[in-house]
Amino acid sequence: MPLPKTLGTAVMLAAGLAPLTAQSVKLGGDVQLWYTQMLDSNLRLDGKGGRGYYNLRGEFTENTFAIRRVEVKASGTLTEDVDYEVMLDPSISTSATNPAILQDAFISWRLGSGVNLKMGQFKNLQTYEGLTSSTEILFAERSQLGRIFGDKRDRGAALSFAFGDPRVFGGRLTVAAFNGMGDAASGKASDSNAQKDAVARLEFNIDSRHKFGIYTLQGVTDVTDKGSLGIAPAAPGSAWPAQQDIYANKDATSNLGAFYAYQDSTWTFTTEVMTGLLGRRNPTLAASAPAVKREHLDQKFLGYYLTGGYTTGHHSFLLRYDFLNHNAGDRWYTAYNPYKESAPGVPLTAQGAPVDYTPRFTETTLGYTYAFLPEKVKAANLKVNYILRSKNFLAPRPGQTGEQGGDTLVLAFLVAF
Repeated sequence: MPLPKTLGTAVMLAAGLAPLTAQSVKLGGDVQLWYTQMLDSNLRLDGKGGRGYYNLRGEFTENTFAIRRVEVKASGTLTEDVDYEVMLDPSISTSATNPAILQDAFISWRLGSGVNLKMGQFKNLQTYEGLTSSTEILFAERSQLGRIFGDKRDRGAALSFAFGDPRVFGGRLTVAAFNGMGDAASGKASDSNAQKDAVARLEFNIDSRHKFGIYTLQGVTDVTDKGSLGIAPAAPGSAWPAQQDIYANKDATSNLGAFYAYQDSTWTFTTEVMTGLLGRRNPTLAASAPAVKREHLDQKFLGYYLTGGYTTGHHSFLLRYDFLNHNAGDRWYTAYNPYKESAPGVPLTAQGAPVDYTPRFTETTLGYTYAFLPEKVKAANLKVNYILRSKNFLAPRPGQTGEQGGDTLVLAFLVAF
């Protein structure tokens, strides 16, 4: 049997689907390889600072060669109106929070007049970068908003309506419902809660250069709710609300964001802003009493990034400034700032020196991309990224004073097929 047929059948069987005719299966995918170089040994030797809000991939805590992704995709058309797609990533190390290598598995049904119904497991429609293919993102890794809130999958259904002329001015309105398991099991487990996430997204394009839109998500806890959930105990010296108020809050979770992107053959500009309630992402509810994961029931985050780039021939030069505050508005129940003090008027210290663990983080990324085929950058490219981070996400080790951090050099090699 020819190799493409064999691979197509294998992918479909691995996803638990019956093999289809060879003519209906289109195979594709990509391989992404990383080399990361620490520019400060703090990344390896120091522990997380504060409550560990900062999102730091394990590859950045060592000098290492890594297989970042190996995505294998099978897609096709079953009838004139019904499509499917299955995507696996065998490089994933499965765990309780990411229990399967199956990334996407969905069926789309075109109902006519621009209306489309999509059901299965797929991205939950948050952020601009989250819905940008990993082969087309501008840097080796997504922004803080993109990787923390946007790069999440879940199981559900989305109904969309496309309008206008995408070659001139067009748009799409989507409403969706998801299980709300994206934070518990990467969206790859059966629902553990009767509640669902409600999602809406409105996006537009002006020809092929301009894209802009807004989106939102509203949800609650992902823990099985039988009226007897464990509730996080009050932190020392805090004035947490009563347990019934914590329970009534149900770890309310939300996103609200907007984006604009411009890209032509020479210039690139992208910006996005997003806010919402941290909720279940830093939970106060669990099957048994969890540790305190946030400082206020209605604690909000606020993030944004700005990206600019210039392309000439095989070469692209990029710059991104990325900001995320995990406690916008500085809300807490203690009578003092818990990120700077251990009691009213008493500085918080580590290794005998005052520290400031305010969960406000910045990244500045300098990027260079060499495209082997300038007309199709995602086919094969080499990225070199220098990531400069604010230095307040690591705790000092003996011999150090004050909050710590570290920068990284990343080489990323991508081939798509």
